[in-house]
Amino acid sequence: MAGQSKSRAGDIRLWRNARLATMAEGSAGLGIVEHGAVASRDGRIVYAGPESELPPTLAQGVETIDCEGRWITPGLIDCHTHLVHAGNRANEFEMRLAGSTYEEVARAGGGIVSSVKSLRAASEDELVTQSLPRLDALIAEGVTTVEIKSGYGLDLENEKKSLRAARQLGEQRPVTIRTTFLGAHALPPEAKGDKDAFIDLVANEILPSVAAEGLADAVDGFCEGIAFSPEQMARVFDAAKAAGLPVKLHADQLSNLHGAELAARYGALSADHLEYTDEAGAVAMAKAGTVATILPGAYYFIRETKKPPIGLFRQHGVKMAVATDNNPGTSPLTSLLLTLNMAATLFGLTVDECLAGVTREAARALGLLGETGTLEVGKSADLAIWDIERPAELVYRMGFNPLHARIWRGQ
Repeated sequence: MAGQSKSRAGDIRLWRNARLATMAEGSAGLGIVEHGAVASRDGRIVYAGPESELPPTLAQGVETIDCEGRWITPGLIDCHTHLVHAGNRANEFEMRLAGSTYEEVARAGGGIVSSVKSLRAASEDELVTQSLPRLDALIAEGVTTVEIKSGYGLDLENEKKSLRAARQLGEQRPVTIRTTFLGAHALPPEAKGDKDAFIDLVANEILPSVAAEGLADAVDGFCEGIAFSPEQMARVFDAAKAAGLPVKLHADQLSNLHGAELAARYGALSADHLEYTDEAGAVAMAKAGTVATILPGAYYFIRETKKPPIGLFRQHGVKMAVATDNNPGTSPLTSLLLTLNMAATLFGLTVDECLAGVTREAARALGLLGETGTLEVGKSADLAIWDIERPAELVYRMGFNPLHARIWRGQ
């Protein structure tokens, strides 16, 4: 773009001649400003609105960037990933295509247990090296904030290693990383089938240690018949509450154990998946302000047929986020743009819902709405600048990346 020069601390950067989708709460639709400008100072937005109303003090920015009519949205946010993992499970995918059942794959050493084995065998540096290409793929599509869960270590040492690796990713790339402790993800082999004893270990030993070291921004769990019961998850959430950490939940993905209601009861930031959530769950989430995080990648990859109740979420005013759920077993997806198309095509989300889902509502799902997710004064200057004619293109296209520039904290 024309007219760029190097900015210094305290200088104003001005992006002008742009079309804005501010995503501001309460604005109509996408909060569109046809002839807009965004200004930042020290990584914060100091103006976002019509260029004609730009304060004179900002009109002569030290660095002015002519966007030449391009669109600016908030930087995209992937609010549910398992990005830090070792190896892949392409062999299991191949086995299933050849007719093997999930049980046969598991007996052959597959499933989450195989990812646990791979992660435990990898060093922290190896985890970072393997995870960086996945992070880079998201960054290349305008993503400025990524949530990363643990959950493939399943013991104290390896859960901490995962979370430290996730923190390292944020030091090696210009991106905001939020870490989530997912110790209650699956049962490790050494637990010998004793779920209650393992939940005790997670709640009483691993979680407090992770929290004491400041390695996690939130706590998550997998509430499902093949994982942990609502009662077991409540014990983990009580420990999270004692540690001062907010909670999230993998809920109602494969059956209705009323995980959405459990999440709402604990004031969870989000409940995720939700294919089997019923009306009581949607009502509870709406009252609690718990975001529904929609994950079409996993639905598609495991050939699920039960769709999340989008109509109920709309009816009761549940906010909806959209995320990749990047993981080696059920959603090896590193394109948030493709995820938008899947959310629209598979689940019927509108363009406005999709784009809010990877900006404003994704920020809400991470407890970061005061910091990012919209183009508003005071928020981090996280921007994505697009070579598009209209925002619908970001949802409509498949396998095409129209990103022109990505700005993180004003740079």
